[in-house]
Amino acid sequence: MDHDADAYRTDLMTITRLVLNEQSKYPESRGDFTILLNHIVLGCKFVCTAVNKAGLAKLIGLAGETNGEEQKKLDVLSNEVFVKALVRSGRTCILVSEEDEEATFVERSKSGRFFWIYKVKDDHVPTLDDVLQPGKHMLAAGDCIFMATQYILNVMILQLVLSTGGGVNGFTLDPSLGQFILTHPDIKIPKKGKIYSVNEENAKNWDGPTAKYVEKCKFPKDSSSPKSLRYIGSMVADVHRTLLYDGIFLYPADKKSLNGKQRVLYEVFPMSFLMEKAGGQAFTGKQRALDLIPTKIHERSPIFLGNYDDVEEIKALYC
Repeated sequence: MDHDADAYRTDLMTITRLVLNEQSKYPESRGDFTILLNHIVLGCKFVCTAVNKAGLAKLIGLAGETNGEEQKKLDVLSNEVFVKALVRSGRTCILVSEEDEEATFVERSKSGRFFWIYKVKDDHVPTLDDVLQPGKHMLAAGDCIFMATQYILNVMILQLVLSTGGGVNGFTLDPSLGQFILTHPDIKIPKKGKIYSVNEENAKNWDGPTAKYVEKCKFPKDSSSPKSLRYIGSMVADVHRTLLYDGIFLYPADKKSLNGKQRVLYEVFPMSFLMEKAGGQAFTGKQRALDLIPTKIHERSPIFLGNYDDVEEIKALYC
């Protein structure tokens, strides 16, 4: 028996262990919070397994028929997986997703007190008003991202970033253990960054403050070096990279999208929550992002988030 390997496995901090440790912060939940997070983790693992089995190319779009059934798009598959996982946890009461036009109300017999992730009061029948509250009331937020390895293109690496209200921790799925292992403990974003992330193809439609800030990133007037552009085109992927390294992500309102394009409840709020817990800031062009009070479940907003000092510069241009 390889005792070194056994010691390695027993000493690992898994996401399950961390969540159990965090449970002590919410004694009134009687373990409900832990159960909910474990079901979210299970959904992440299931989607990763589906990608590895089917191949990413088949899941990005409809790739024809297999055994008489069409392959489902990855976003549709993921939505179905997470809705089922969250409902079956017995700890949710309302679910909101980009893929569903209306909010999903969980049957009272299967519902709990948490939703993504706010908390409702005991003996309270949930309504949309419970969902339409500022992001600062969130209990937890996270992102999960799939990446192809540079060595084995058919195998996906799955990373998950999570905050339950304290710090921010990053985990990577170890396929041999079937567990998310803590690989990026206590993530802290630098106060000032060297990267900016924005869709420069849309520059002709930007407002004045955004245009001025990007110009400053490219051609600083002081002795500092220009910032480097890194833009993937997916908010989750760009912000995930920003959290692990540094930078600022910009998606302003523009002439074509007067209210911005990022959805408040399931894009702006969770990523802003993570960014603040990692020491950064998130700003809408008018206010702190987590102070925003949405009026509808698919409401959109401009968003600027990242290094604290970089967001301060953006705020100065808007105020």
